[in-house]
Amino acid sequence: MRIAFFGTPEFAVPSLRALIEEGFDVSVVVSQPDRPQGRSRSKLVSPPVKVVALDEGIPVLQPEHPIGEFADQLRAVGADVGVVVAYGHILRPDILSIPRLGMVNVHASVLPRWRGAAPIQWAILNGDETTGVTVMQMEAGMDTGPILHTIETEIAADETAGELSLRLAELGAASLVESLTLLAGGELMPHPQDPVFATLAPKITREITRLDWSRDGASLARQVRAFDPGPGAWALFDGEELKLFGGRAASGGGAPGTVLAAGDSLMIAANVGALEVSEVQLAGRRRMSAAEWSRGRTAVVGTRFA
Repeated sequence: MRIAFFGTPEFAVPSLRALIEEGFDVSVVVSQPDRPQGRSRSKLVSPPVKVVALDEGIPVLQPEHPIGEFADQLRAVGADVGVVVAYGHILRPDILSIPRLGMVNVHASVLPRWRGAAPIQWAILNGDETTGVTVMQMEAGMDTGPILHTIETEIAADETAGELSLRLAELGAASLVESLTLLAGGELMPHPQDPVFATLAPKITREITRLDWSRDGASLARQVRAFDPGPGAWALFDGEELKLFGGRAASGGGAPGTVLAAGDSLMIAANVGALEVSEVQLAGRRRMSAAEWSRGRTAVVGTRFA
C-alpha cells in the first residue's frame, strides 16, 4: 500500500517512523515549508517531519498551500491512501479524493470530543480526566469523518500539554499502524460520529492564555499546564508580561493576584484557593525557576499580578 504522508511538527514524527519501521511504502512526505526561526529570523528551519523523511530518503513536497499544481504532483505519486498527522492545513475535497482509499487522520482526542486545532490544550484546560487518539476517515468537515480506531488514556493530575502530547503521539502511531493494517485487509469498519457529543477545540489565542485571578486556583493551574511549554499562560507583574509554568492548585487566601509566598515556588492568591508555580519566563528571556526570579527582586510577597 503506497502512502502519502502529510505532517509537520514533532507530534507527527512517531507516526511516520512507525510506518517506516513496519514496512509500509511511504512514497512521499508532504510538509509545510521551512520557516524562519530565532531572534534574527534569518535562518530557515525545516519541520521535524521533513528532517526524518530526508534521512530516510523519502521525497518531500512543501507547498505553501496544498492547491493548484500540488494536486497534479500528488496524483503522480499514485498513493493508495493519504495519512494526515498534524499537517497544519485544511485539505480540500479534491485533494482528499486523490488517493484510491482516501485519507485518514490521526487526531489527538477521542472524537467527537475536541474537534479542531488544539484538542490537547482544551482537554487539560477543561479538566478532562481522560483523552486519547482517534484515527478517522477524512471528509470535508472539520474532524467530522467516520471513526476507524480509537485508543483512550488517562490524563495525569499534573500533566502538561507537552507531556501529554508526547504520550499521544506514540499512541497515535500505534493506532495508525493497526488501522492501516486492518484497512489493507478490508477488515476495518468505520462508524459515524455522533454530533450530539461534539465539542470544539479552536486555535489558542493570546487572550485565552491570559490568567484571570477571579477564577479558582484549580482552574488556573489547569490553564498553566494547558499552555506548557507553549505558548505559555501569562499575567502582568509590575507592568511586564510574565509567563508561568509548573502550575498546581494550592490552599491559601488573599486578594486575587497577590503573591502569598516566594521561595522555591510562587504562591499567588486566586478567587478561591491559590495557584502555585515553579517556573517563570519574562518576554524574550529563558525560563527560570521561581526562586531565581524572586532573588532578583525585592519585596515580592504582597505585590500583585494583574
